[in-house]
Amino acid sequence: MIKVNIINEFNDKDYSNIISMVAKAVSKSEKIIKSRLLNVVITTNDEIQKYNKNYRNVDAPTDVLTFPSDEKGELGDILISYEKVISQAKEYGHSEERELGFLACHGMLHCLGYDHMTDSEEEIMFSLQEKILDSIKLRRE
Repeated sequence: MIKVNIINEFNDKDYSNIISMVAKAVSKSEKIIKSRLLNVVITTNDEIQKYNKNYRNVDAPTDVLTFPSDEKGELGDILISYEKVISQAKEYGHSEERELGFLACHGMLHCLGYDHMTDSEEEIMFSLQEKILDSIKLRRE
């Protein structure tokens, strides 16, 4: 079971229920039985841009960054841009909750070793994301 530690730099919105639901659904889908700790930080575009530049050499904000862990019992760290959650929800015409759930799921799957560098990897990962999000009723609207 994925245990989530959420650090929300924005106190006006509590997204802990959505992130916990996604973690439970990913755990079920991927048959994760042993406890694995995952840190999720909801941050700003400016802050995520610093990490993106430092770790990926891309000097621009992004929606989600994932840092898988090799430590036993830890899954890794995920950074999510609060501002991207809002703007992408509007752009794609769905709720902020759905966008946050998508980004959290995407990050969790990266921590578990999934990727989308090739067409076949992308097909597998994105199909799994949709299946997981559908299972908790976070569908595209």
